[in-house]
Amino acid sequence: MKFQKITPYLWFNNQAEEAAKFYCSIFDNSKINSGGGPVVDFELDGINFIALNGGPQYQFNEAVSFYVLCENQEEVDRIWNKLTSDGGSEGRCSWCKDKFGVSWQIVPERFIEMLKTGTPEQSQRVMSAMMKMNKMIIEDFESAFKEL
Repeated sequence: MKFQKITPYLWFNNQAEEAAKFYCSIFDNSKINSGGGPVVDFELDGINFIALNGGPQYQFNEAVSFYVLCENQEEVDRIWNKLTSDGGSEGRCSWCKDKFGVSWQIVPERFIEMLKTGTPEQSQRVMSAMMKMNKMIIEDFESAFKEL
């Protein structure tokens, strides 16, 4: 058996299993490997995570986030809408928090492609468009990229 060398370890008050189930419902190729106690071992899109019911001593904050690359707008919308539902919140520039307070960045691959392949002017326009957004909208990036 091969173990993952680096594994995100998430400290929850007492919602570790609830959080693992929530995340597994959002991301493809996800499953709970073990749970039912203070520690829950789960996978999101093949990446192993561990969640702990550790008590209220620590809270999540924006200093750490999970960066999710999405293939298209449909995937951005689906993931964003699920993460921000039921007590989650929207932030600026692709950032959001889920109902547990975990921070996420939901980014379309096309945004990265435009930054890497565009002229400096195109990249600046794409970045300027992003600064006005909460959830990223690929169509708005395309318009900014093609602007003359």
